[in-house]
Amino acid sequence: MRSKSSLYWWCQLGGWLLYGLTMVFFAYIFENKDNHILYPRISITILFGLIFTHLLRELIHRFELRPPIQQQKWWLLTITILGVVVLYNLTNSAIVEWLRMYNPTIKVSVEKRFLANLILDSPLILVWVSIYYIWHYVELGTTTEIQKVKLESLVKELELKTIKSHINPHFIFNALNSIRALVDENPERARTAITELSNILRSSMQAEKLETVPFERELNIVKDYLALEHIRFEDRLKVEYDIDEDTLDQPVPPMMLQTLVENAIKHGIGKQKDGGQIKVISDYRDNHHELIVLNSGNLNGSTATNGDGFGLNSTRNRLKLLFGERATFAIRNTTDSMVEAKVQMPVQFAHS
Repeated sequence: MRSKSSLYWWCQLGGWLLYGLTMVFFAYIFENKDNHILYPRISITILFGLIFTHLLRELIHRFELRPPIQQQKWWLLTITILGVVVLYNLTNSAIVEWLRMYNPTIKVSVEKRFLANLILDSPLILVWVSIYYIWHYVELGTTTEIQKVKLESLVKELELKTIKSHINPHFIFNALNSIRALVDENPERARTAITELSNILRSSMQAEKLETVPFERELNIVKDYLALEHIRFEDRLKVEYDIDEDTLDQPVPPMMLQTLVENAIKHGIGKQKDGGQIKVISDYRDNHHELIVLNSGNLNGSTATNGDGFGLNSTRNRLKLLFGERATFAIRNTTDSMVEAKVQMPVQFAHS
């Protein structure tokens, strides 16, 4: 607040002194250099200009006429400006008359001098008002733009955190269901499953702190998850990986691949009487990092178009928030018995 007040006074003093020096310059060129009345008159104009424009600023603050101005207050602003202009010229004329700052040989009446001052000096106040409002409208626009950017950043951060907070409970629920299925059948396998789940949770808690993680870390979580699911499905689940090692350091949204694999297990393998296959592919294609999850199963018409469930929607939302239109996600039937979930993200090059 203090810095803005200092800037205001520097602008006030600088502006009016610049006006005074300009008048002195033109007087020195075009007027009689022995004219001892002109320079005191310029000094009076500068002094009262400072006083009355500051008074006008205080009135603008008092009546809440700073930008943006409500439509019903335009008349109040007009009256305020006109009032200060008239008062400024009346005072100026009165001081000139009282100090006899005029040429006695061409003395005019006070009324005519006031009218002349009103015509000649009023534009100074109007120029000051124009500069004042232009300054504040520019400042208001800049502040609004900054606030808009900050708000968009905050909304983006909150949306990402909200999505993440839903992913982990969603994943844990399904993982605990897998473990529950083993408790009565085979306690030893259940204990192994708990160990696998512990590894996954440890990894996911670390990933929660980041917007993106290296694909290698995400792949390790998926391998732990599929190892856990393999205990439940046994030979009904077949897993295959086709990973280009150059893609392992590419950034991906945390838990995204795991979400797609989880969706493939829940809606694909889990609904097949004889189980099925899951294949995870990572490669480069057309300057994009392409991730594909293939699974046995079939999509119905609406699901093939729009996806199904929270997991797929969260995938779309996170890709849009992090990469905008540069990333795509699609899920479709490749054959009558195979479903493909494909994510394409812009390639991120490591900084040297």
